[in-house]
This record gives sequence, C-alpha cells and structure tokens, in this order.
Amino acid sequence: SFALSRSNFISQISLLSFAAQRSNASNTECNASSTDKEATPPLSQMYDAQYPGTAVQRLKAVHERVKVIAADGTLNGPWEEARRRILWAGGLRDLPDAAPGAGYTGHSFNDWNHVDLTTMNDEIADNQNDGSVKGIAVGNRLGNGIRVASLPELGSGGSWSTCAMGCNQDPPNDVAHIQFRSRIAFKLVWVPNEQYDTFVLVDDDGKLLAKGKPSDGPDALPHLRERMMNFKIMEGSKYASVAEQIAKET
Repeated sequence: SFALSRSNFISQISLLSFAAQRSNASNTECNASSTDKEATPPLSQMYDAQYPGTAVQRLKAVHERVKVIAADGTLNGPWEEARRRILWAGGLRDLPDAAPGAGYTGHSFNDWNHVDLTTMNDEIADNQNDGSVKGIAVGNRLGNGIRVASLPELGSGGSWSTCAMGCNQDPPNDVAHIQFRSRIAFKLVWVPNEQYDTFVLVDDDGKLLAKGKPSDGPDALPHLRERMMNFKIMEGSKYASVAEQIAKET
C-alpha cells in the first residue's frame, strides 16, 4: 500500500501533478548506449529472444558487481557514496559535471524516475522513442551519453539509468523494454515505510538483489516527494513486491 506519515502527508493528486512537472523536466535526459568491445561467447549465452536489445553478458557482469555492493556495506553508508557504488555496479561512470546528453549521470538514481539500470546492445543504443513510451519525449536520443558514460570492462554494449515510468504495466511499457527492447539489470525502489529511507535493488523479475539504508538519514536522500513518487509508479507491479513486504515488516 502507498503509506504516508501524517507529518509528511501529500495527496495523490499533488503527487501526480508533481510527476507531470518532473516528467517534463526529465524528458530531455532519459539516456542509453554502447561501447565497442571484443567478441563473444556462444550465441545461446548472448541472446535474449524476448528482449533482443539486451546486452546479456553485460547484464550478467552487472549482477556480479551488485553481489559485491550487497555484501560490502557501502549501501548502508552515506547516500552519495552508495549512489556512486550503484553506478559502478551498473557499469556507469560518475559524471556529475558532464552536460546532459553528454554522459551526465548526476541524475541517475537521484530522482523518482531515472532508476532503471539498463544494459543494451551496441546496435540499438541509438534507438529513439517513437511515441510508444508515454510521458517520454519523442526522440529521447540517449546513445551519445551512453557511450561516454559506460564502463567498457563489463563487456560489449552500454549501460544507462533509463526512465522507469510505465513499468507498472504488464508487460512493462518503459524506456528499457520498449525503446531499447532490453531487460533491466536492476531497478532502485524506495521502501514505503514512514520515512522512505530504505531502498532495494530488484531484477527484471522483481527479485531482491540488494538492500540499503543510507547512514546519513532522510535529509541526505533525494527529496521525500521523489522517493514517494518512485514507489507510486511501481505500485501494483512485480517491482513493488519486495519493497511492500519490507515495509510491512518494519
């Protein structure tokens, strides 16, 4: 359920209005990509028939890195350190000073929407939104930013923190699955407890990969409205199940 504390009550109407405003702002930066890499294991290990845009080997490498950050304690440290480790696990550089569209990742996992770590094949990194992903700008050119920001050591293809809105549909109608025809490696979801101060990373099936509660508290996190809206767009989907269960237990 979408639980709100009395002290921080915000109506669903206000949230939806906030989402619309933020969606307009984020339309310019919902970016994805590619890196040139050496080849290649057998086709059976590289190809996803349902989502053929997935860089499968890169996705597997991301999952191995997520295991590292799930175990080393950094997700329970200061938020900015945790966020940088999430970027590293996802195969992205920390580029807070780059220009939007030129590799900027300061927004990644720092708002309600740019929370899907997507690994896409080189040949589809320049795919554009033809209007199928609702609420995202037509075009949504992300390829150059992906190429700049992607860490090459995770394998061929690229990584990006794509927009999650639309993920509560079945099948998901978001940037990863529609524009890039790719699975997500993971999604960051804020847990709907009283302070929304805990997050989980879940995979494309909604299964738990990692959990964190940053040590510097709610004031250091993305704004409360961002965290609340993040959960709201997941609510009712497979991606919300783990967060909902944790909220019930706390």
